[in-house]
Amino acid sequence: MMAGRATHSHGQRLRRLIPCVLVIVFVVHAVSFSLYLLLQSHHPPPNPAEPAEPQTHERVRATSSQKPWPRLPSLLPWTADPSLPPRSCEAYFGNGFTRRVDVLPEGSGGGGWFRCHHSETLGSSICEGGRVRLDPALIAMSRGGEPIGQVMGRAEQEELPRYESGALEVEGVAAGRTGPLVEPGFLDAYVPSDGIGMHTMRALLDSARVVSPGELHCSQWVEEPTLLVTRFEYANLFHTITDWYSAYVSSRVTNLPERPNVVFVDGHCKAPLEQTWEALFSNVAYVKNFSGPVCFRHAVLSPLGYETVLFKGLSESFSCEGASAQSLREKPDPQKTARLSEFGEMIIASFDLLDDRIYSSKTLNGPNVLFVRREDYLAHPRHSGKVESRLSNELEVFRAVENWAKGQKCNITVVNGLFAHMSMKKQLRAILEASVVIGAHGAGMTHLVSATRDTKVLEIISSLYRRPHFALISHWKALEYHAINLPGSYAASADVIRELRSILKGLGC
Repeated sequence: MMAGRATHSHGQRLRRLIPCVLVIVFVVHAVSFSLYLLLQSHHPPPNPAEPAEPQTHERVRATSSQKPWPRLPSLLPWTADPSLPPRSCEAYFGNGFTRRVDVLPEGSGGGGWFRCHHSETLGSSICEGGRVRLDPALIAMSRGGEPIGQVMGRAEQEELPRYESGALEVEGVAAGRTGPLVEPGFLDAYVPSDGIGMHTMRALLDSARVVSPGELHCSQWVEEPTLLVTRFEYANLFHTITDWYSAYVSSRVTNLPERPNVVFVDGHCKAPLEQTWEALFSNVAYVKNFSGPVCFRHAVLSPLGYETVLFKGLSESFSCEGASAQSLREKPDPQKTARLSEFGEMIIASFDLLDDRIYSSKTLNGPNVLFVRREDYLAHPRHSGKVESRLSNELEVFRAVENWAKGQKCNITVVNGLFAHMSMKKQLRAILEASVVIGAHGAGMTHLVSATRDTKVLEIISSLYRRPHFALISHWKALEYHAINLPGSYAASADVIRELRSILKGLGC
């Protein structure tokens, strides 16, 4: 009887408790929801038209797969060795960027950084930074990348960048400084203008500022390492190869694990040689094609092509001989180089031509004589399309060589090297398959950087163009070089054939 009353009493207590629990649960949910609405009122969703700050919602470009470095037979280590003699061959070819200057050191709390690698030999620097912003709106120049037919007559000044203050920004650490990134004294010491009237990299650094964390506002983030490149003469093969070489050296000196992106900080129109930029590196873009300020996790400022060994060799005298990478591995010598062979392999590997079968084909059916020709083509908006003749009777000499070769027993093939209307891959294949490269002084001969070591060179030099470009490239590549120096611009076909016969005799022909 007592047990029954206890059970009844317990049931009544449970019935009174359940409504209380439900009230408490309701109150907790109501308070939580109110707090949520209150917080949302202070943090509204971002406006799609206004990019959010990188510290909250960075708009990051989808990471693309960067191209790996190809395996290059002539690759030697790129090491910043302070003991390397200044003005040595190895220092000139890019391994002399041995002085590191930390402009904005990396902080333990994160944030941006900036440093430069200086070469006393070349008198230039390769600079790099993290959390770097470039603002196209603060760079005055044409858009760039247009078809040449749309911009005929455009002045060169419109295509080269002019920077306003803040065009380049680097995020400093919380306890660091703000203001100009570098002082004028730094520019004079590490980025001197020398004979270049308009030094665009110096001007970009002069515009650069350090900003506090939270002030690096970007419309887009690029995750992969990116080269910032300014080109001057972008349609001429010799000058473009100096830019390619500078970009390649910059990538190696900064120890990039894969081939970087390239952003052109210039407003030049699209040119055929741009296809080789795309082959050499991972992606190519023009800075003015970005819709707003663009930020880079890792940006590298590539020096101008005028500051490479290929250009400085024209005016500065230094001791440097080409050698095989194997010989330099066994016996290092700073007065010898395999760097140009390494770079030439980089070019041909980018077009999938680094293949032993191509080299072996040179001797299978007799020697190939590649006659590099000059022909009219439209190079840039200020160009008439007419190419200045360096050999006034070029066609006559070519036909004479072609006819002579037909009567020889050793099956000589004469290749008509009209490069201006050949794809880059076909141009490179012609160079690789050539036993002898012959031609008048002209940009097409710059392809010698990709020639194999057994290639012979015969340059026909007008008295108006006695310049050492291709003699130097041949010397730095250890190629056998011959020259015919003309009293004017006319070459006697018999003299050319006589020299060519002597060269082919050395090949057993």
